[in-house]
Amino acid sequence: MIPAPSEDKVPPELTLVIFGDPDAVEPGPNLLLGPDKEHEPFSSMLYDLCGRVIQVFDFLGLKNTDHFPSDKGIDAFLLLLPHGHSVSQYEASVHWLKTSFGEGALNYLITVETLESKEQCEGAMADLKDLSHFSVKRCHVCSKNLRDAGEIFSLMEKIGIMVSENDSKCYRRTQKEGPGPAQGGHEENMKDQDQNMKDQDQNMKDQDQNMKDQDQNMKDQDQNREDQNLHSEDQHMNDQGLHRKDQDQVREDQDQNMKDQDQNMKVQDQNMKDQDQNMKDQNQNMKDQDQNREDQNLHSEDQHMKDQGLHRKDQDQVREDQDQHREDQHIEDQNMKDQDQNRENQVQNREDQNLHRENQVQNREDQNLHSEDQHMKDQDLHRKDQDQVREDKDQHREVQDQKDLHRMNQDPNREDQTKVTLKLGVDNNGDIADAGGSRNSSATQRSTTDEQAEERKRTGTTMKAQNALLSRLNLQKCLETKLSSAEFHQIRPSLKHDQNICESDLISVYLYKLLMLDYGARYVEAEQEPSGEKQSKEQHDNEDEDDDIFFNKQVESGAQSQQSKIHPLDLQMAVFHCSDDFLKQKIITKLSQCQYALPLLVPDPFTGDIECPLWTFREIKKTWKKTETNGSIKVITMKSTPICKAETPMVFSFRLGSLSVSKSQLINTLINDRHNTFFHRNCPGSTKSRLLFDGVVEIAWYCPAGRSSDTFTDCVAFCNLHGDGLNHDKQLKIMMDKASVNVVFVPTLKKDPVISALLKSPKPLIVLVGDDAEGAKEMKKNKYRVGIKERSLSDVSKELKKIMSDILSFTDFSLQLELTRAMATMDTGIRVDENNISCKRGFSAAAEVTKTIETTDVSRIKNMFLPCQGELWHEWGRLNKEQYRLKGHVEKEKGKKQTKMYKLRENQCKTPCSELVKSFIKHLSSLSSTEREYFLKWTQILMDAHATDCLSSILQSYDQVWSEVLDLKKKPDKSNELKSKQEELSEISKNLQSATCGLEHIFREMGQIYEAHKCLKKQPEDEKTDWSKYPELAAELMISGHPMELMDGDAGQVPITWISSLIDQVILKLGDKRVFVLSVLGIQSSGKSTMLNAMFGLQFAVSAGRCTRGAFMQLVKLSDEIREGFQWDYILVVDTEGLRALELEGNATIHRDNELATFVVGIGNMTLVNIFGENPSDMQDVLQIVVQAFMRMKKVKLSPSCVFVHQNVTDVGAAEKNMDGKRKLQDKLDQMVQLAAKEEVCAAESFSDIIEFDVQKDVKYFAQLWEGSPPMAPPNPGYSESVQELKSFILFKAKKSSGVTLSEFKTKVQDLWAALLNENFVFSFRNTLEIAVYRKLEVKYSKWTWSLRQEMLRIEEKLYTRVENGSVDQVDLKYLHGEIGKKYSEIRNDFETYFDSDKDKEMLVQWKVPFELKIKDFYDELVHGLQRKLSDVIEQKKASKELDEKKTMFEDKLLQKSKELAHQLKDKAKDENELKKQFNSVWEDLVRKLAQGTKPIENVIITNDVFSVLQQLGFESALIHNSETSKTYKDFQMHRDYSQYVCQKHPKQKQNSEEKKGKEKEGFAIPYLTGLRNRLWNFLGGPQPQDEQNQIRDHIQAVEKEALKLIKNKPVATRGYNSSYLSEVASHVKKKVEDFESNWKYSLKKEFTVDLILFVFDRAEDWISKSHAQYKKKNDFHTYLESKRNEYYNVFSSFCRGSSSAVVLAEVICEKLKTSMTEAVRNRTARDVAGHMRENYPGFKESRLNLEKHVLKSLAEKEDFKSYISYICQPQRYIETFIHEKVHDYVTGDENVSLLIKKNVEALEKFVTEALYKATEKVEEGDVRIWLQEFDNLIKEKLTAVSVSSQHFRDVDSFDFLKDAIEKSLDPIISDLKKLPPTEINEARMKPDQMLIDQLCNCCWETCPFCSAVCTNTVKDHSPDKHCVPYHRPGGVNGWHFRDTVELLTDFCTTSVASDKSFHPDSSEEKSVPYKQYQTAGGKYAEWLITPNGSMLVFWKWFVCHFQKELEDHHKRKFLGEGEIPSEWRRYNKEEAIESLEEMYNM
Repeated sequence: MIPAPSEDKVPPELTLVIFGDPDAVEPGPNLLLGPDKEHEPFSSMLYDLCGRVIQVFDFLGLKNTDHFPSDKGIDAFLLLLPHGHSVSQYEASVHWLKTSFGEGALNYLITVETLESKEQCEGAMADLKDLSHFSVKRCHVCSKNLRDAGEIFSLMEKIGIMVSENDSKCYRRTQKEGPGPAQGGHEENMKDQDQNMKDQDQNMKDQDQNMKDQDQNMKDQDQNREDQNLHSEDQHMNDQGLHRKDQDQVREDQDQNMKDQDQNMKVQDQNMKDQDQNMKDQNQNMKDQDQNREDQNLHSEDQHMKDQGLHRKDQDQVREDQDQHREDQHIEDQNMKDQDQNRENQVQNREDQNLHRENQVQNREDQNLHSEDQHMKDQDLHRKDQDQVREDKDQHREVQDQKDLHRMNQDPNREDQTKVTLKLGVDNNGDIADAGGSRNSSATQRSTTDEQAEERKRTGTTMKAQNALLSRLNLQKCLETKLSSAEFHQIRPSLKHDQNICESDLISVYLYKLLMLDYGARYVEAEQEPSGEKQSKEQHDNEDEDDDIFFNKQVESGAQSQQSKIHPLDLQMAVFHCSDDFLKQKIITKLSQCQYALPLLVPDPFTGDIECPLWTFREIKKTWKKTETNGSIKVITMKSTPICKAETPMVFSFRLGSLSVSKSQLINTLINDRHNTFFHRNCPGSTKSRLLFDGVVEIAWYCPAGRSSDTFTDCVAFCNLHGDGLNHDKQLKIMMDKASVNVVFVPTLKKDPVISALLKSPKPLIVLVGDDAEGAKEMKKNKYRVGIKERSLSDVSKELKKIMSDILSFTDFSLQLELTRAMATMDTGIRVDENNISCKRGFSAAAEVTKTIETTDVSRIKNMFLPCQGELWHEWGRLNKEQYRLKGHVEKEKGKKQTKMYKLRENQCKTPCSELVKSFIKHLSSLSSTEREYFLKWTQILMDAHATDCLSSILQSYDQVWSEVLDLKKKPDKSNELKSKQEELSEISKNLQSATCGLEHIFREMGQIYEAHKCLKKQPEDEKTDWSKYPELAAELMISGHPMELMDGDAGQVPITWISSLIDQVILKLGDKRVFVLSVLGIQSSGKSTMLNAMFGLQFAVSAGRCTRGAFMQLVKLSDEIREGFQWDYILVVDTEGLRALELEGNATIHRDNELATFVVGIGNMTLVNIFGENPSDMQDVLQIVVQAFMRMKKVKLSPSCVFVHQNVTDVGAAEKNMDGKRKLQDKLDQMVQLAAKEEVCAAESFSDIIEFDVQKDVKYFAQLWEGSPPMAPPNPGYSESVQELKSFILFKAKKSSGVTLSEFKTKVQDLWAALLNENFVFSFRNTLEIAVYRKLEVKYSKWTWSLRQEMLRIEEKLYTRVENGSVDQVDLKYLHGEIGKKYSEIRNDFETYFDSDKDKEMLVQWKVPFELKIKDFYDELVHGLQRKLSDVIEQKKASKELDEKKTMFEDKLLQKSKELAHQLKDKAKDENELKKQFNSVWEDLVRKLAQGTKPIENVIITNDVFSVLQQLGFESALIHNSETSKTYKDFQMHRDYSQYVCQKHPKQKQNSEEKKGKEKEGFAIPYLTGLRNRLWNFLGGPQPQDEQNQIRDHIQAVEKEALKLIKNKPVATRGYNSSYLSEVASHVKKKVEDFESNWKYSLKKEFTVDLILFVFDRAEDWISKSHAQYKKKNDFHTYLESKRNEYYNVFSSFCRGSSSAVVLAEVICEKLKTSMTEAVRNRTARDVAGHMRENYPGFKESRLNLEKHVLKSLAEKEDFKSYISYICQPQRYIETFIHEKVHDYVTGDENVSLLIKKNVEALEKFVTEALYKATEKVEEGDVRIWLQEFDNLIKEKLTAVSVSSQHFRDVDSFDFLKDAIEKSLDPIISDLKKLPPTEINEARMKPDQMLIDQLCNCCWETCPFCSAVCTNTVKDHSPDKHCVPYHRPGGVNGWHFRDTVELLTDFCTTSVASDKSFHPDSSEEKSVPYKQYQTAGGKYAEWLITPNGSMLVFWKWFVCHFQKELEDHHKRKFLGEGEIPSEWRRYNKEEAIESLEEMYNM
């Protein structure tokens, strides 16, 4: 969030100057420059950034700095450069900095490189690292938008380090003279250098002074030592002497000390010498600088003279000034040399002085020896005492300095805050080291009395011990870098209760246990390892004979030698001090839940300040029942209030001095004598020493339960001061003042100022005296004395209870914690944590939000300020469900409901956004992360506080009525009173629902605002609410650990648009992480939320006083410690409302519970089923719901797991009882399964049949939550242990799961909710994830099969050429498998990899075997098909063998005749006409002779045979003639009505037909006009019912398909056409018609059979003609001869022109190559075009569904009704036509085809050329026949062999010449081939469109039995998967209408199957089937899966409206009455229709 400028006028902690490239910063607000887009560079803008007040000066763009204040201190210069900057850009920026601010500014420079969001930072600043003035330590990389808080925090840390390195000194630039533009920079540099030299001189002077001071200090030390010696001598002479031996030892110690001091002096002398040497080095550096300056001056002079356009006189003056300046500098240098000489003299003098001091030391040693005897007689004190005194002084000074320093750093109100926060660290000895570096000299003047020394010694020891404690707990760094709650809200390793714990892990263990509500966390201890135990044992073993050792007190034990244990409350307070405010709050809240006392006043161990952690109490809420007596009647009032606002009497207890009795233990007996509320000395782990807990005041509350056994009748607060009250006067004074009753413990009663003050106070006082054995006495009014000596704890406790009860019943004093915040403003020395800046800002923002509702009644808040989630949302949800459960005119009703829903959304948008929501979103968007956290908590606190009073009253009424209902239910006679009470309870529940308002309701409002605007896709008119940002805000909160509402419990709706966008934003921020979804189910108030909160440390959003409603989700991160082995990153915990909610009883509870259970079980990877108590009936209620939910999951192929959690079991440890319980649970589950199986129609007998379940492992027993009776009962430790075991078990099972991605979770939520909106979940469920995975698999399958097909086409081309060349005369399957085996193996490997490695492999596995078989079948089909095809070619080759021999003979004769004729006509070679005339004469004569006796093959005209074939079948000539003339058969399959072909019914059905005369099948409506069914459609001329029309059309399509397959299997291409083929096909068609009639209710006229036969012949004619033409081309000798005329005329012409035999042979060869190459280019290019279009044309890629989408899009763009009808009636034929058209368009309009032709031609040219070279190289000379054979062998792999007879070219002997001639003749052929028209590929053996048709149309073509939509499954035979299509059509598109009417149907199939309508599967019968059970109709209906997802596709709605008239004319019916087109359909246009196709494809 962008921080707002600070309003407090306080000095900035840091001043930053930002300069560099403006492009380095993205436009808009950011964290560094603030929210203002434009601001003045010197406007001191203060921002609260990273907890510091920052002042920023913006010089981006290297602006002028003339007006920058020179006295302004600067902490850092930030150079901003964009990624990819140049070194020169950096150098220019640095130069600007030095010019503008001076050379010294470089010491304060940090370089920041900014990156775009997708850039990588690995190479950042790589080019700058070699620069001398660039520092790697002082560089930073961050995002260009400067909005990432983490990056800015990191930058601020680096700035802090740099400031520390600069000794916290600010930089101030030097004053500038304002020089001219040319020379100003140079003179300024010289001034900077002069100033640097002056600074260095000053530093040297300071060093000299320091050395003088050190000399003086040494002299003072010597003098002090002499004084001490004299003092000790006098003291020794006056006191008694010691033994000789002791005196010698003392003397030796003294001598050693003096020697050590002398050694120190020597070291200091050496240091001074080093300093002198450093000064010399500095002098040398200054000399070097002088030389550099001179060089710079000379350089600048020359530069100035060249560049400046000054007059000569001015230049001379400048040089004179510069010379004078240099002379002055030389004089200064000389002075500096003199100074250096003086310093050297001083050093020599100091050395002399040191020598003199050494002599003095020697003299003192002599004197000491002389006075030695006297010293030995009189010495009384040891030097050790003196040293101790000095150590005490030093220690005291250190402690005092540290206190001052720490107080200065922590005081938030000090105005003189330092620029960089000083950090406290702990050194290796445990002492506090200060980062300031200097101490106050006044410390040496502090008092040194013995008492003060003792106090200082004690304080210093305590400080050391405290720091040592933090070190042992590994918390040194956490004093400043606080522990955060986020660190402990991760899933961490589970702890074993018996494992050893080391001290460094104590914190983690403590927090882990506490967050799981284990009150044993207080008593956690570390394992102790005594160091001397082994040694001591060995020593004792050696001295066993000495029994006196047992009585020897001086023997050291192992326990004494080990390190002291850590006190439990020291551990608690250490965590408290080192935690941030939010973790503190969490800790205190959990301590309160554990019924422990809470710290109220906490002294800071380092500063002594006292803090009241009021913030930590804010989430604590107490509930109790107050008992009041009204006469003889006791009135019990339930109160539930935040503890901060509770006004309760307060009992304050403290002690004065030490007692033998535990004060805290006694107080515990007043609160709960079974639980140690206050820790006391007898608790486990207690130690004598407490380092952090003394002085802490704790508070606890006694909350009565409204029972007679209550100690007090109202809530009472007990405060307890730990430690001696005399040592903590500040706490004592405050608490005595606030107390209602003061309880003082004293060892003996005597006059004491404290006691005296209390006696004078009007407040009651109880004094417990340690040395008094008397009981309680009231000494004066409300002043009691109680003796406790030798008295039992229970007796004293009993007396205290009575006294306090009496006192508190009349006291007027009360404590309200919230008022303690005022103490911080008084002079009390108390600091309240809520006064920190972030908390204040969060509170201010929350107060501003809640201010809008302060004066509003609680029950009206939602209606007034959150209107979008009220009636508008509830009504929208009701309509949304109703549109899936329609009756009557389905589409019309649906349209009306959608219109109403749209208007409701409009009303939501028109509703002005309330001030509550506006203010909330404003602050949520603008606050920093910490402030936002405070803001959210404050908002909830203030909203709960506003509703507290009202809720308390409602809850009390609810509790009372609920109890009465439960009592009434137990009575056998359940009268009307029970019903009345239940209605009363329901009304109270409504009031409670209205009164509960929390953050979840504000987020719900945001969600509704977002959904409404998203639905309308526009901003509201009156205001521009940025609703699009709402999901992002919610996503940020969800990521940070806040729960988000998944299902609205009030409306019972899932806001699916809001949830989807929210998850999308989470994905955008986190990535599509994998999550393990853990959901929970159970009855109301069974502890589900408590269990989840304890398990994961969560806090699900629960409004004040209300159980969870709906469902909430919360992310919990998996910690890095246990990430290994897990396949997911987060657990997504889903908490739900309770089942069987009492207040919902009678209000569709069962349906709501089943809906909720199904939803929660469906979205979860694991569901915790929470069973509460041991009541079998309660258990049965839950199990019935759960079993039904899991059964539904099984039916829709979802397989979540479950764990049963049986809570509140009395004896969880009894194994036998648990085994019996598990057996009973198993039996109950199986019983529920059998009951549910009947309702859900599922074959299951046991629970394990529907889900993987092990009753031994998957059932967990929990102890009851509370250890005793609430409200004072602590949690049961066994409960915590059970939670931990359950968590470990969940993680164990979850480790095996891959979870789901967030996007998959979103899709699953959408699918489940869509299915739940329908009444039949299983029938309606559409697993979008599974569908998406299957579609991906279809695409993969399509690629695999196309790859196989392409490989097979390549092999076919190769083998076909070999067959043509005679190289292959047989093709067996083994050979083909070997050829394609490699490609098949590659696909198999890819197949295995895909199924094993894909992210959806768990879902894919169900299709692995079927698809593996389908690929194998496809592969086998290809292989067998190729074998058949090649075998036919081989057979054809054999059949034409005789013709081939004739061709060879003919060619020889032609060559011979051509050669002879050419010799004869050689003289006439130039006369082209004469040559042609002569050649034609010879040609015709030769052809006549050769073709003599050979009959030419005629062209086929099947129309000549059709008439005779039909006559042979018995049809009349007139009938045949009429059919042929009318041409009605042409579009036979597309006829709208076949009634003209139907005649009377079949004789076998006459009897039945008389009874059901005139009966017509209903289309899509129940029979409501049955009276009109008495007419016969065939006699009255009415059209056949639509289902019968479809039956006829389907029959035509089936017959056509079979007939075409039959005729295409005939060898027409190899053996030619035969009329018998037509006879066979006609007979087949006739038989099929007869078979159809025999099973049908009507007879078909002869015209039908004739037209059907003609239709089939018409469809086959084109194929027959082309196949016969192919046969004729290859087998007709006359055709062959005519094709050779031009070829041999060219040969003849060449001979005539006198060409050599080699040239003629080359022409012959090239002519043959031309034919072969042309055919090869055609075939290859056709294959390439098919492949290119398959990969690149959008419609041919991917799956069958994608092709369907593009076909529909093409239809919409053409807007041709006939094309639509063709598609609807003949989808396969139309799509084949579509493919043909697209290929034709591509071939004729895309230049890529020409490029493909050119590429293939060039490849063949290269191939032929290489063959020529190889043949010529191998056959250099000899017979030309051998060369021709070699050449043929080389080319026949790809081309047909030339096969030229060599006998006419035997004179060719130069094969090189022949090669060259062939190449020359080949050139024009190659050129012509490259220009080959693209349409030539249509002459290829396999055309590209046919290849694509074979691939794309080899799929399923089954049509919907209702609307005839085509199944879009890419796989042809996809059994057992049912047929499906993602979109259906209105029935009227296909002609469906209402029975006995002309009203066309507008209902979609997907809408009808969710309605209450019925249909008649057979129009001749009365039996109807509900649409919801359509599959029970059998036949085609059972083979289809139609999901009731509504009429979603706009495309067909637009089509019906656009072509309404055409449709009505085509079907001869109208869209009227029940079939009236809904008005909503008419608002759609073509663009929206096409757009809906994309949505359909992405469904």
